[in-house]
Amino acid sequence: MKHYYTYQEFREDTKRLLKLLKTERYDGIVAISRGGLTLSHCIAEGLDLRDVQSIRTELYDDMTKRDVIKLFGECKFEHHKKVLVVDDIADSGETLQFVMNHLTRNYEGVTFESATLFYKKTSVYEPNFWIKEASMWIDFFWERDYKEE
Repeated sequence: MKHYYTYQEFREDTKRLLKLLKTERYDGIVAISRGGLTLSHCIAEGLDLRDVQSIRTELYDDMTKRDVIKLFGECKFEHHKKVLVVDDIADSGETLQFVMNHLTRNYEGVTFESATLFYKKTSVYEPNFWIKEASMWIDFFWERDYKEE
Protein backbone atom coordinates (compact mmCIF):
# COMPACT_ATOMS: atom_id res chain seq x y z
CA MET A 1 0.00 0.00 0.00
CA LYS A 2 1.24 3.50 -0.90
CA HIS A 3 0.42 7.02 0.21
CA TYR A 4 0.64 9.66 -2.53
CA TYR A 5 2.36 12.67 -0.94
CA THR A 6 1.23 15.84 -2.69
CA TYR A 7 3.06 19.12 -3.19
CA GLN A 8 0.56 20.80 -0.85
CA GLU A 9 1.40 18.33 1.95
CA PHE A 10 5.11 18.82 1.23
CA ARG A 11 4.76 22.61 1.43
CA GLU A 12 2.87 22.51 4.74
CA ASP A 13 5.21 19.94 6.30
CA THR A 14 8.32 21.79 5.14
CA LYS A 15 7.03 24.97 6.78
CA ARG A 16 6.46 22.99 10.01
CA LEU A 17 9.98 21.59 9.79
CA LEU A 18 11.42 25.06 9.17
CA LYS A 19 9.81 26.33 12.39
CA LEU A 20 11.72 23.64 14.30
CA LEU A 21 14.99 24.30 12.47
CA LYS A 22 14.92 28.08 12.83
CA THR A 23 15.85 27.72 16.50
CA GLU A 24 19.20 26.27 15.38
CA ARG A 25 22.13 27.87 13.55
CA TYR A 26 23.59 25.82 10.72
CA ASP A 27 26.60 26.62 8.57
CA GLY A 28 25.46 24.35 5.76
CA ILE A 29 23.23 21.55 4.56
CA VAL A 30 24.05 18.12 3.18
CA ALA A 31 21.32 16.72 0.96
CA ILE A 32 21.16 12.96 0.66
CA SER A 33 20.52 12.47 -3.03
CA ARG A 34 18.06 11.99 -4.50
CA GLY A 35 15.32 11.96 -1.87
CA GLY A 36 16.69 14.85 0.16
CA LEU A 37 17.41 17.23 -2.73
CA THR A 38 13.97 18.86 -3.04
CA LEU A 39 13.57 19.26 0.71
CA SER A 40 17.14 20.56 1.13
CA HIS A 41 16.60 23.26 -1.46
CA CYS A 42 13.44 24.44 0.30
CA ILE A 43 15.09 24.34 3.74
CA ALA A 44 18.08 26.28 2.41
CA GLU A 45 15.73 28.98 1.12
CA GLY A 46 13.79 29.06 4.39
CA LEU A 47 16.95 29.28 6.52
CA ASP A 48 18.76 31.57 4.06
CA LEU A 49 21.68 29.15 3.70
CA ARG A 50 23.72 29.17 0.52
CA ASP A 51 26.00 26.22 1.30
CA VAL A 52 24.07 23.17 0.14
CA GLN A 53 26.17 20.11 -0.63
CA SER A 54 25.12 16.60 -1.51
CA ILE A 55 26.06 12.99 -1.03
CA ARG A 56 24.48 10.33 -3.19
CA THR A 57 23.60 6.97 -1.72
CA GLU A 58 21.99 3.91 -3.18
CA LEU A 59 20.05 1.51 -0.97
CA TYR A 60 16.87 1.02 -3.00
CA ASP A 61 16.17 0.09 -6.61
CA ASP A 62 12.60 1.30 -6.97
CA MET A 63 10.94 -0.44 -3.98
CA THR A 64 13.56 -3.22 -3.69
CA LYS A 65 16.19 -2.87 -0.99
CA ARG A 66 19.83 -3.64 -1.84
CA ASP A 67 22.16 -5.65 0.41
CA VAL A 68 24.84 -2.94 0.65
CA ILE A 69 24.68 0.86 0.78
CA LYS A 70 26.84 2.66 -1.76
CA LEU A 71 28.04 6.23 -1.14
CA PHE A 72 29.17 8.65 -3.84
CA GLY A 73 30.69 12.12 -3.38
CA GLU A 74 32.43 14.08 -0.67
CA CYS A 75 31.72 17.33 1.12
CA LYS A 76 33.94 20.19 2.26
CA PHE A 77 33.46 21.77 5.67
CA GLU A 78 36.43 24.12 6.09
CA HIS A 79 34.81 26.57 8.52
CA HIS A 80 31.69 24.70 9.53
CA LYS A 81 30.71 24.06 13.11
CA LYS A 82 27.18 22.69 12.60
CA VAL A 83 25.67 21.04 9.52
CA LEU A 84 22.15 19.77 8.82
CA VAL A 85 21.82 16.46 6.95
CA VAL A 86 18.53 16.19 5.05
CA ASP A 87 16.65 13.26 3.53
CA ASP A 88 13.00 12.73 2.67
CA ILE A 89 12.36 9.74 4.96
CA ALA A 90 14.01 7.56 7.58
CA ASP A 91 12.46 4.34 6.29
CA SER A 92 14.79 1.54 7.34
CA GLY A 93 17.08 4.29 8.66
CA GLU A 94 20.11 2.51 7.26
CA THR A 95 20.96 5.20 4.72
CA LEU A 96 20.70 8.05 7.19
CA GLN A 97 22.64 6.14 9.85
CA PHE A 98 25.33 5.27 7.28
CA VAL A 99 25.68 8.89 6.13
CA MET A 100 25.68 10.30 9.68
CA ASN A 101 28.37 7.81 10.74
CA HIS A 102 30.42 8.59 7.63
CA LEU A 103 30.26 12.36 8.19
CA THR A 104 30.97 12.17 11.92
CA ARG A 105 33.91 9.85 11.36
CA ASN A 106 35.43 11.92 8.55
CA TYR A 107 34.81 15.49 9.75
CA GLU A 108 35.94 15.88 13.34
CA GLY A 109 34.93 19.11 15.02
CA VAL A 110 31.70 19.43 13.03
CA THR A 111 28.36 18.69 14.67
CA PHE A 112 25.87 16.98 12.38
CA GLU A 113 22.11 16.93 12.93
CA SER A 114 19.52 15.27 10.72
CA ALA A 115 16.06 16.16 9.44
CA THR A 116 13.44 14.29 7.43
CA LEU A 117 9.80 14.73 6.59
CA PHE A 118 8.94 11.15 7.56
CA TYR A 119 10.15 8.67 10.15
CA LYS A 120 9.16 5.03 10.57
CA LYS A 121 9.26 3.62 14.10
CA THR A 122 10.96 0.52 12.68
CA SER A 123 13.88 2.68 11.49
CA VAL A 124 17.30 1.91 13.01
CA TYR A 125 18.00 5.67 13.13
CA GLU A 126 15.75 8.45 14.40
CA PRO A 127 16.46 11.87 12.88
CA ASN A 128 16.92 14.83 15.20
CA PHE A 129 13.94 16.46 13.48
CA TRP A 130 11.02 14.85 11.66
CA ILE A 131 7.41 15.79 10.99
CA LYS A 132 5.27 12.73 10.30
CA GLU A 133 5.35 9.07 11.20
CA ALA A 134 5.09 6.80 8.15
CA SER A 135 3.30 3.47 8.30
CA MET A 136 3.33 2.67 4.57
CA TRP A 137 5.37 3.39 1.45
CA ILE A 138 5.39 7.13 0.67
CA ASP A 139 5.00 7.97 -3.01
CA PHE A 140 6.41 11.51 -3.16
CA PHE A 141 5.01 13.88 -5.79
CA TRP A 142 8.48 14.31 -7.31
CA GLU A 143 8.68 10.55 -7.85
CA ARG A 144 5.41 10.42 -9.77
CA ASP A 145 4.39 13.78 -11.22
CA TYR A 146 7.24 14.23 -13.70
CA LYS A 147 7.29 10.81 -15.33
CA GLU A 148 5.72 10.32 -18.72
CA GLU A 149 2.53 8.32 -18.65
